[in-house]
Amino acid sequence: MSTVLTAQEPSAKYLVQMQPPLVRHFDLIAQAPGGVARLRELILTLAVQGKLVPQDPSDEPASELLQKIRTEKARLIAEGKIKRSKLQIEINVDEKPFVTPTDWAWIRLGESMEMLNGKAFKPSDWLPSGLPIVRIQNLNKLEASFNYCDPETISEKNKINDETFLISWSGTPGTSFGAFIWQRGAAALNQHIFKCELIGHAFVPEFLKLSINSQLNVLIAKAQGGVGLQHVTKGTLESLVLVLPPLAEQARIVTRVEELMQLCDALEASGQLEAQQHAQLVHTLLGTLTQSETPKALADNWQRIATHFDVLLDCPEAVDALEQTILQLAVRGLLVPQDPTDEPASVLLQKIRTEKDHLIAQGKIKRDKLLPAITDEEKLFQLPQKWEWTSLVGVALNGPTNGVSPKPQELPTNVRCLSLSATTQGVFKPEFFKYVDVESRVAEQFFLKTGDLLIQRGNSIDYVGIAAVYDGPDDAYIYPDLMMRLQLSKLVNTEFIHIALVCIEGRSYFRNNATGTQGTMPKVNQATVAGAPIPLPPLDEQSRIVSSVNELLSLCADLRQRLTAGQAVQSHLADALVTG
Repeated sequence: MSTVLTAQEPSAKYLVQMQPPLVRHFDLIAQAPGGVARLRELILTLAVQGKLVPQDPSDEPASELLQKIRTEKARLIAEGKIKRSKLQIEINVDEKPFVTPTDWAWIRLGESMEMLNGKAFKPSDWLPSGLPIVRIQNLNKLEASFNYCDPETISEKNKINDETFLISWSGTPGTSFGAFIWQRGAAALNQHIFKCELIGHAFVPEFLKLSINSQLNVLIAKAQGGVGLQHVTKGTLESLVLVLPPLAEQARIVTRVEELMQLCDALEASGQLEAQQHAQLVHTLLGTLTQSETPKALADNWQRIATHFDVLLDCPEAVDALEQTILQLAVRGLLVPQDPTDEPASVLLQKIRTEKDHLIAQGKIKRDKLLPAITDEEKLFQLPQKWEWTSLVGVALNGPTNGVSPKPQELPTNVRCLSLSATTQGVFKPEFFKYVDVESRVAEQFFLKTGDLLIQRGNSIDYVGIAAVYDGPDDAYIYPDLMMRLQLSKLVNTEFIHIALVCIEGRSYFRNNATGTQGTMPKVNQATVAGAPIPLPPLDEQSRIVSSVNELLSLCADLRQRLTAGQAVQSHLADALVTG
């Protein structure tokens, strides 16, 4: 048995009877990828199925609680305090996912409460002090700041206090969806949160909270919305089917769940601390590589940390960090030695400018807008001799230009339009596309050519500006409006430019220059893309760097595959133990 669980002796003894594999291998399950999260889900599942605590035949049956709810509701309707609901209270057999213990009942959430939405505050309502306004981010983030309002302007239905039962019906999966019990004093309730007034005292609030939250996957699957907030309708919440145990048993279940969640907290804190220490070790040691001033210094630093690779590279996340370090070394000129006979990048840039002017004179491309030179603030590190800082548009013959997003078609057509998923990982994935209906003359303007550089102009903050090289056949796909295309000069190595855009500095540039709010999709405009700073080596050195990067990333991919396979075995074992 887990030494941690042994300290929770009452819980441990009962769980040994109920779930021997779960208890016997608690630490193993928790240490598997996502193990603690799966344990939390399992605990909630066992709780609402009546498998965490024994039943007591002397408890008042849930059927009596149901009657109390209906009697109380009828009284409130008769007194005009609530409206008669159109909710269908009958529950079909196929809505009951499992068999409940004796003396339990089923109930729809809307039968047990009245839900009152919060107030739609305007920024003009906000004050520097006063009554705190509870927004969805205040429900599960203690550090989230409050807006304030004048309490005299708030109706009682929008005021809350300690022990008020709340349901957030807007959010993003894994964040603020679900039930909460407010414990931070008097406040005003913002929209997107229901204030719930329980009817008939049939639920222990803490049990009702965990019962609702055990079905978040069901609610999220029915959520509506797009890239920003998603919403669960009031009707969906009211129709949610819940178990109703005897009141005394609800209290016992809550106590047991709290004990086990504290155990999960301890295991999670231990695991996170270990992961943080590991991440710090990776950051510190790999950071010495990027601080190298020459390829020779890099070789010396590499030897210094090579003896720690068995500790450093023991999880896929560490390999991710190594891959980013390789890209950082590449754009700093530290992966391969410089060749004094290489033609300087300054000459290369002059040739590209001459090539571009020639194409403009022939009418083959449009005249580009000359951008200001890269500022000293934009030069993030010292370049080797014969390298130059330039902007992305400085090595492009065409673009950046936005794509087009015609209406998708269910049946195959002659034109395929890429979806964002085709480039979100920084490489081209041809399987992500939609058939579209578009005229040939329009499609011709947007057909991709091998070697085109694609940049996402809109996505989440983690992916906005992500770049990928199109390596598919000519004229097989068009690209969507949320992507931009650049066609680079043949005098640069497109793969090297791609490395410069997806390394840490390149990704930081796009994130820092993206516009948009939390509720909207962050975007970058054409000027931002055109002005992306590029450290440019001589052409021959670009090729040598790309070859070295490809070789090293291939080794990283092999290592990640082996580590992932090992974790998969551990996860399968943990799953078997949980369900066994």
